[in-house]
Amino acid sequence: MLIWKIFWLFTRVSIFSWGGGPASLALMQREAVGAVWTPPGAAAAVPWVTPEEFADAVAVGNALPGPIAPQVSAYIGYKLSGVPGAVAAAAGTVLPTTLLMLIMVVYFFRVKESPAIASALKVVRPVVVALLLWTAYDMAYAVFGVSKQSWGSAMTIGWDKVLIVAVTFAVLTFTKINPAFIILAASIGGIIIYR
Repeated sequence: MLIWKIFWLFTRVSIFSWGGGPASLALMQREAVGAVWTPPGAAAAVPWVTPEEFADAVAVGNALPGPIAPQVSAYIGYKLSGVPGAVAAAAGTVLPTTLLMLIMVVYFFRVKESPAIASALKVVRPVVVALLLWTAYDMAYAVFGVSKQSWGSAMTIGWDKVLIVAVTFAVLTFTKINPAFIILAASIGGIIIYR
């Protein structure tokens, strides 16, 4: 039963997400953190993942090559139900939208010049940007270890993390360094500095 719930949750996320894998993270986070289950032997239901675990899943997914959404979903599925859960989550993320894409690609090239399609895409693109910003904003609480009422403490408690964010943003903005190398360097730096 849990395997089916995992598959269905990530199917819903993939079908109702616009803008690809990174844009789906906002909905995926909301759904996965909001979903509850009762682990074997536990007395009470717990969230599928905490905001901190979701941030870890995104970090691990970004450290690997390939699309982020199936990686994050597989992480969550594995936490819940091992390899079968990871397979169910990744399948729910990939299969429905792949089938829809195969169907849509046939029709899209017939209607891509349509004024209605062009108009819809003009509004959807900024919404995707807002979803990505919201995901970053919401994940920041877990990354910086602050509550929603105490953002000022992020500057004193997590000054090192704020510095890492600023340096990473500057490197990505002003250079053409592949993000994979930045993540690799950050991983090595984390092992050296925070171990």
